Amino acid sequence: MTRRIIAGGTVVTPDAAMLADVTIEDGRIAAVVPGAARHGADAIDATGLLVIPGVIDAHTHLRLEDDEHPRRFHQDTLAAARGGTTTVLTFNNPGTGISDDGSRSLLRGLKEFRARTEGRSAIDYGLCAVLSGDQDDPLAELPALIAAGVPTFKAFMVYDFRLGDEQLEGAMRIASQHGGMLQVHCEDPQIIEPLVAEALAAGQHASRHHASTRPPRAEAAATRKAIEMARRVNAPLYIVHLSCEEALDAVAEAKSRGEPVYAETCPHYLTLTEALYADPDESEVIKRVISPPLRSPSDVEALWGGLRDGILDVVGSDHVPDRIDTEKSLPAPPFSQISNGAPGIETLLGILYSVGVASRRIGIRRLVEVLAANPARLFGLAGKGRIEAGKDADLVLWDPDARRTLTQTALHHTSDFTPYEGLEVRGEAIQVLVRGREVGDAPGRFLERRF
Repeated sequence: MTRRIIAGGTVVTPDAAMLADVTIEDGRIAAVVPGAARHGADAIDATGLLVIPGVIDAHTHLRLEDDEHPRRFHQDTLAAARGGTTTVLTFNNPGTGISDDGSRSLLRGLKEFRARTEGRSAIDYGLCAVLSGDQDDPLAELPALIAAGVPTFKAFMVYDFRLGDEQLEGAMRIASQHGGMLQVHCEDPQIIEPLVAEALAAGQHASRHHASTRPPRAEAAATRKAIEMARRVNAPLYIVHLSCEEALDAVAEAKSRGEPVYAETCPHYLTLTEALYADPDESEVIKRVISPPLRSPSDVEALWGGLRDGILDVVGSDHVPDRIDTEKSLPAPPFSQISNGAPGIETLLGILYSVGVASRRIGIRRLVEVLAANPARLFGLAGKGRIEAGKDADLVLWDPDARRTLTQTALHHTSDFTPYEGLEVRGEAIQVLVRGREVGDAPGRFLERRF
């Protein structure tokens, strides 16, 4: 039996922050008590540090490895670990490297994903499958997918591969009947598509028009529609990357009615604003082409209120490892053809701690709730997310006093830019353990999840 002790740190849970020692035995937490006996144990001095649960990033778009990019999946999971993330859930949507055969079937896609990622992750990981209108019969395979350990899956209300309304509601119903939950990207194509067509017809091709053609009302309308569908079939619903006050209000109303509606936001919506789209440098604007787009300062403040009040349940990175001269394609094409996404897997904890906790917008206990405890609960990760006996020893030793400036050159992800270039942040991960071991000592495991 291997035994380690994290000694002298401030252990943070959603319920308390206390000076205590964390005893680890065979990769699991054995005890959390002050003054643990150290005889025969490997002791790690955490004096002056916060000991927090490893972050669970529930929203990423990692790309699979191939002959041209033999280590990119591993490299992005290693970058996640350097930032304090010990578990990652990723989507296998178009653009992540899944084969045509895998993209046409949920079960074949899962089989391919597991085969191509086995032994290649630095941290524990799982799959959230993507339902697509291009698949042969996405709803028919949902019960088997849930039984195979993938109880959460994503559908889009926008883009060419979106599900129709009947399929979307059907997916919610089947998920509810078989112990699963649908995650939904909420934007209304009936609002967005005419605005895009008008902009292009007027010769407005620059990247900044991405934001003006995807207004908050499009997100809010789709959010309300998804909530109404879930209500009709009595299904749980998870809203991904919520970005604006109007959509937040829709979620708040659903929660006030006692409906099982959950919502996440992302660090970029809590930190950056639409003012960045006014930059005359197209190479800078293109870095922030994401969907939904960045919003107003008042939306940012509303989201912080939603985090404090429990309307927002999770913060995920929505990491997309795009590169400027490939996926983003500079010189930029019309904005409608630019890949939507930006990297963030390594900066998730650092930004939320700095802009949230250090800036006194939220407390440290709320941080570990939205980054660890809630993702574990909502995504069927029973062994993770909290520092208590019996849980996996996924731990981050965090220096709250460290100061650093985020730069692309200092990060380790596979993208070639960061949307947070030059941002000064507080706090830094000093040591990260996955199941009680240093990152790199053993490969991460694929996690079959159950509710």
